[in-house]
Amino acid sequence: MRIGVIGAGAVGGTIAALLDRAGHEVEVTARGASVDVIRSRGITLSGGWGDHVARPKAGEKLSYGLQLVFLTTKAADAAAALEANAHALEGVPLVVVQNGLTGMGTAAESAPRSPLIGALAMFAASHLEPGVVTVTTANSIYVGGDDPVSVNLAAATLREVIPTFVVRDFEGAQWTKIIINQINALPAITGLSAQDTISHRGLRFVLTRSIREAVQVGIGNGVRFERMQALSHPLLRIFAAQPLWVGQLLPLVMKWRLGPTPNPGSTLQSIRRGQKTEIDYLHGAVVDAAAEVGMKAPVNATLVGLVHAVEDTGEFFTPEQVVAEVAAALSPVE
Repeated sequence: MRIGVIGAGAVGGTIAALLDRAGHEVEVTARGASVDVIRSRGITLSGGWGDHVARPKAGEKLSYGLQLVFLTTKAADAAAALEANAHALEGVPLVVVQNGLTGMGTAAESAPRSPLIGALAMFAASHLEPGVVTVTTANSIYVGGDDPVSVNLAAATLREVIPTFVVRDFEGAQWTKIIINQINALPAITGLSAQDTISHRGLRFVLTRSIREAVQVGIGNGVRFERMQALSHPLLRIFAAQPLWVGQLLPLVMKWRLGPTPNPGSTLQSIRRGQKTEIDYLHGAVVDAAAEVGMKAPVNATLVGLVHAVEDTGEFFTPEQVVAEVAAALSPVE
């Protein structure tokens, strides 16, 4: 099958390399010097799914004649990337692999003639230089959407290389991924790995608060969380009602699922590369959703602000500073 991947970063590079290894004809888009690197050296995959050097066609735009396309850019870059590749997307099933809650809406506006499939990548990969991807946590991918034929095509293709599950309620799945992605902010703020973040008692309680807040906002918006990994709607409702000392068990389970390889998270990786992060589409999505129903999300709002501060200054915060900032944000509330 001829497959295109828009964006050859951590997720896109991993998917492209795996599909190349499976025998598909793959081409990727990249920007600047990354195009030359991939053209000359390919995409080097290592880590949880083994080693492979993929040799996809690379350019700033896709070519015609593709049978399936994956959109794997950062959420903020999605609209521009889709518009630049509109010529190649006409009628072609488009798999939108994005964090946050806006990806499918953006794709519907920018690629109105493409059948859309939503996808949520649960695996973790490190991408700190062009053309090099390391899978730090080999996990699954979830897909869903309103076009059963296209969903089944995407699921069958992905299932060749990644454990893949089809979900009925993709919006509910997006919200469950928002909960899982709560781990992203603290490594970006402190410079610590996700595992070290959870190991720190003070930061673990901050993470527990932010997850609990996000679950409460989702419930306030009428969301029914889709079952993904060890999480389910009933479990998250119970979690949201527990005291912090009980709730901290959920971050500890997250740490166990991450495995022993230090995971920096996608937000910290963006900071290390000097790029803008997706924090406004992760924790910021919780803040926005809270405002829509007259709720507040002070923990998530504080974490968004701290990530932006690191983006602006290049200076990380100590765990003690983070705990103090969150406590100050909560003092009028609790």
